[in-house]
Order: sequence, then C-alpha cells, then structure tokens
Amino acid sequence: MRNTTPDYWLRGSVEEVPPLLQPAAHALLQSQLEAHRYTEGFKETMLWDTVFGRASLGFHLQHISGVIDRVLTYAQHKPPSKSQFIYLKNEGKANDETTLALLLSNLDAKIEESLLYYKTLKDTDLTQYRPVGRKHLPFTLIVVLFHAAEHSQRHIGQLLVTVSSLEN
Repeated sequence: MRNTTPDYWLRGSVEEVPPLLQPAAHALLQSQLEAHRYTEGFKETMLWDTVFGRASLGFHLQHISGVIDRVLTYAQHKPPSKSQFIYLKNEGKANDETTLALLLSNLDAKIEESLLYYKTLKDTDLTQYRPVGRKHLPFTLIVVLFHAAEHSQRHIGQLLVTVSSLEN
C-alpha cells in the first residue's frame, strides 16, 4: 500500500516552535515517523544483525537517541554526563534485554524532549555560543540543534537500507 501522508515539512508549522527551528522540528518528526514505519513487522531476532559490514538496526536507533540526548545537553550549555559516555560506548552492542519497542520508545521520548526544549527558545537565543565536545568547539545553538535533526535523518536512511537488506 502506498503511503499518502505528506512529509512533516509539508504539513505546516509545528506549534510554538520558533520559525528558525521549524526545519529541525520537521526533520526530527520525520525521523520518528520513518523509524516506526520502516521497522513495522521487523523480526526482533535481527535487531543486532549487520549487512555489508555496516551497523545494525539496533545501533541506528540507539545512536539517534544518544545523539539527540547529548546535543540537548550541549544545547543547555552542559558537558555530557558519565552515564551519557557509558551509553555512547555501548551503542550498537547486542543486548538481549533491548527490544525494538524499547528503542522506538526511547527515540519517541528524545524527540518529544527536543520539541519541548525548542518551544522554550526564541529566535534570538539561536545565535548564542555553545561549546561542543572535549575540545569545546565553538558553535551556535542553532547549529547544535540542527545537527541532531540532520544526523537523525542520515541514520534513518541507513536504517532503511539495513532493514531492506535484512528482510530480502
């Protein structure tokens, strides 16, 4: 069955999100929609399987959530916590306790957290300095927030290839 639902950017503005963050909000919502769509009916036993030497579906979902989490930390002008570094280190490691439903739920929660954070901002906040990483690379808030949205879309594309390859 062909999907006739328009992409998020064609649906209009996300309420209460500043105009300059609309593309990031649309990209995150599109990532959420596609993550659920592409994994519908996916066999749980293949969650950690890889194809062509590339990352597993489990990795992609963990990584998107982890990136969003770390970016929100940087956005709030804080360094990542010890638990965030542990999470990063464990991204992609097969874990029998981690289910597809749990990974999708975590993704949903991080996207919701992002959108709630966006709604607290004004366009004038977006040019504020935010140091990123151990080297405190200089970025603006808008760049940091957009990175999470762009990065999530990139991994959704990779997730689609992984799912398609494993199912065929």
